[in-house]
Amino acid sequence: MSASSFFRLVLLASIWGGSFLFTRIAANTFGPAFLIEFRVGFALLSLLLVAVYLKRRLAFKRHYQHFFILGLLNTALPFTLFAYAAQTLNASTLSILNSTAAIWGAIIAFFWHRTQLTPKGMTGLVVGIIGVGILVGVDGARIGSHSIPAIFAGIMAAFCYGLATNYTKTAPNIQSFDNAHGSMWAATLWMLPLLFFMPMRGEPTPIEWTSVILLGVVCTGYAYLLFFRLVTDEGAASALSVTFLIPMFGILWGYLFLDEPIGLNTVAGTGLILAGTMMVTGFNPKALTTKRKSTR
Repeated sequence: MSASSFFRLVLLASIWGGSFLFTRIAANTFGPAFLIEFRVGFALLSLLLVAVYLKRRLAFKRHYQHFFILGLLNTALPFTLFAYAAQTLNASTLSILNSTAAIWGAIIAFFWHRTQLTPKGMTGLVVGIIGVGILVGVDGARIGSHSIPAIFAGIMAAFCYGLATNYTKTAPNIQSFDNAHGSMWAATLWMLPLLFFMPMRGEPTPIEWTSVILLGVVCTGYAYLLFFRLVTDEGAASALSVTFLIPMFGILWGYLFLDEPIGLNTVAGTGLILAGTMMVTGFNPKALTTKRKSTR
């Protein structure tokens, strides 16, 4: 991996780790529906401006079914579930639960595409589940029984990402930028009905509005562009390694800006989840280092 790609990888992880910080800040005032509608709306505007600048026309009508499925599974549903969970859970816990998406992807692939798991992969599943158990068990005891629905929502959000990943294997062959652009249009439409049932809970402060704007423009719109550049330059497997860096930044930003504690269970649970995820996906950090040195 080149030095510029490695920089983009770390930058992307820091941005997506920050998304849980901004979600945590704004969730209680905006409520899940309005928060995510504004998030995907700002992201849509960002990608639309890029599309206009690049003179890329989106064939939404031709692939509308695909965009609506992708917009639901990869954006509207998981974003809303995380926004709901953010009303109770801290940013650190949210980012760690998000990292289980790769494990869910492997489990779904086993049943959907009959993709066999190696003994190492099976061991990774067990290790990852133990990590989730440690994190969820201690956090649930500390926060109280009302945290259980929020924890379940966070896990189901990661499940949606795993489901979306497997769906794309059978989806039409559409370029990544168009997938992001089209799915944002679809996600914006998916969220509209929820606005009537999940109203805003108060008047947002300037900090909360700033968080929502950054969440849409930077953490969604700009982040997608970074990710697509990584996929183009280094391949999907290398770009996927961002998953393992996100919890580190999610925990760091939560500690620095929200004074969230870093307990032993957070460290242990994160370590086990990341180790299990690496075993399931077959990711080897040394491969990145070797590739990076070879490009110097």
